[in-house]
Amino acid sequence: MTTVAFLGTGTMGFPMARNLAGAGFALRAWNRSRDRAEPLAEHGATICGDPRDAVSGADVLITMLNDSSAVLDTATRALEGPQDPPVWAQMSTVGLEGTEACCQLAERTGTRLVDAPVLGTRDPAEQGKLVVLASGPDDAMEICRPLFDALGQKTIELGPAGAATRAKLVVNSWVLGVTGLVAETIALAESLDIDPQVFFDAVEGGPLDLPYAQLKGHAMIERSFEDAAFRLSLARKDADLVVAAAEAKSLDSPVLRAVAQRLRRAEEAGHGDEDMAANFLATAPDSADR
Repeated sequence: MTTVAFLGTGTMGFPMARNLAGAGFALRAWNRSRDRAEPLAEHGATICGDPRDAVSGADVLITMLNDSSAVLDTATRALEGPQDPPVWAQMSTVGLEGTEACCQLAERTGTRLVDAPVLGTRDPAEQGKLVVLASGPDDAMEICRPLFDALGQKTIELGPAGAATRAKLVVNSWVLGVTGLVAETIALAESLDIDPQVFFDAVEGGPLDLPYAQLKGHAMIERSFEDAAFRLSLARKDADLVVAAAEAKSLDSPVLRAVAQRLRRAEEAGHGDEDMAANFLATAPDSADR
């Protein structure tokens, strides 16, 4: 039986870890706030007090944490010890610099790194329907495939470590752009005294229709942001990573910069823990109570 050390059991990590336990993997879980990991014990997981304890005897280490600082701090504590290093599946979204730092840590500790960020939010994570973007050494990928099968509906393999992160940034640029433009469309409709539902009715079923836009758009219309499928603060982090990647390649990305700025305004206004759809409140703040 493959033993998995799962570090980070937050909104995304908890259902992912639970699905691995349900698929028959031996699970050793850790989270900075232990109470977030404790319910996994009901699914057969061993709850560990620190990252190094979690990785002891594990075949695969999975990190699913908020940002590159958290990933590097936690993975360093887990990997820089006397034990044989496991395969490390780094599934957080950490951008170009963060992934390069993970590659350096893996090389320093003799760990085989699989760069494997995921596409999807809380509901796909709970349903085991994420899309896994994976890149890394062939032998490490072979070990990780059964885990990825338990976590997602599809795995796209992309070659050497780092390629998956670059692909994730490309997809995130589209997701963030769509969400930002939907917010502007609804704000414009309301300012022109048009029911925003008219827009969704007009495009429904045609080539301009998009389930994700429908989902986030209706949350904006209803001002329903409290049940966060993906926190706005994390979306802002991801937007900053996309902008940084574009700037590193000397690309002009005014749309994405504007989306990142809007998310930052919403976060500074106290909406960081709400769903990313709350960027609407920074788009049309005067209509918040409409």
